[in-house]
Amino acid sequence: MASVTGASISLRSRPSQLHRSLATSSIYGSRSVSLNAYGRSSLSFSSRPRFGRLQVTCAAKVEIVNKVIGIVKKQLALADDAEVSGKSTFSGLGADSLDTVEIVMGLEEEFGICVEEESAQSISTVEEAAELIEKLSAKKQDS
Repeated sequence: MASVTGASISLRSRPSQLHRSLATSSIYGSRSVSLNAYGRSSLSFSSRPRFGRLQVTCAAKVEIVNKVIGIVKKQLALADDAEVSGKSTFSGLGADSLDTVEIVMGLEEEFGICVEEESAQSISTVEEAAELIEKLSAKKQDS
């Protein structure tokens, strides 16, 4: 079996088996891989032109993300013009574990929710915090 990770390839079975299993493999809009059947380790990669761009967006509402950004800036004493986005990580903004706890406490107070310890430990980005807030707020409204 072959495993492809980034630019590195690890071969764990005979090359002829790999050739049969991978030579015809292709993923729509991505790269194709071909291997030589006689034990040679040469690989060829080809790429198709892409017209669309894959973009992952936050599931939380923009208003919630903006409020979270404000709370993070306040708790970390960041300047108003500091660049903080949904993809910003707390550690990337200079927060340690105590800062993260204070951010979670600020979020609980602002949104009137209670974040369980397990959920609080899994939050590392602004987006994750906003998505958790939205989930807990929806759960609170259903109760």
